[in-house]
Amino acid sequence: MPERIAHIRSKLVGANSPSSDYDLNPEINLPWGRKLREAAVLVPLIEQNGEWRVILTMRSSALKHHPGQIAFPGGKQDESDENLIQTALREAEEEIGLPRGNVEILGTLAPHETVTGFTVTPIVGLLKAPFGIRPEAGEVAEVFTVPLAFLTKPENFQIQSRRWRGKRRYYYTIPYGSYYIWGATARMLRAFADALAAR
Repeated sequence: MPERIAHIRSKLVGANSPSSDYDLNPEINLPWGRKLREAAVLVPLIEQNGEWRVILTMRSSALKHHPGQIAFPGGKQDESDENLIQTALREAEEEIGLPRGNVEILGTLAPHETVTGFTVTPIVGLLKAPFGIRPEAGEVAEVFTVPLAFLTKPENFQIQSRRWRGKRRYYYTIPYGSYYIWGATARMLRAFADALAAR
């Protein structure tokens, strides 16, 4: 297992190019000089029964934005956050009860631009020990894990589409059992898979 972690750490150094929700829609021209808000998510890795797994959340169906979607713990940067790593750690502590001191940062992926006007930096972190999961009431409906090996195989990703704002929009999905991971989360996972597969 230490070799696997060393491998991940080495692959995150200068990992790939920035991604966006528009990557599969090259005909969309984004306005030059657009202002994006900074945000960060934590990609938490935990060892369970001899395999590495990724912790994900299902957002509450009562939320105004992205209800019921699968997401990493994370959110927008606050003025009190020293940097984006601190943003990701703070949000993970608030959303799922993960103590900040229980995470070893392995590295970051390139930022991801969302259709909602955020530039999101994924922070990959290794949990040092198990912890008591405490979903944030009203925001997180469920916390679950998916094998890292499954999420980093390009063949497990699909491309689907739907009409959005009058146009056909294509995006990545990665179904896992009863869970349907799509949109920005799936795109960031694809970036993670590509980074680990790079030579």
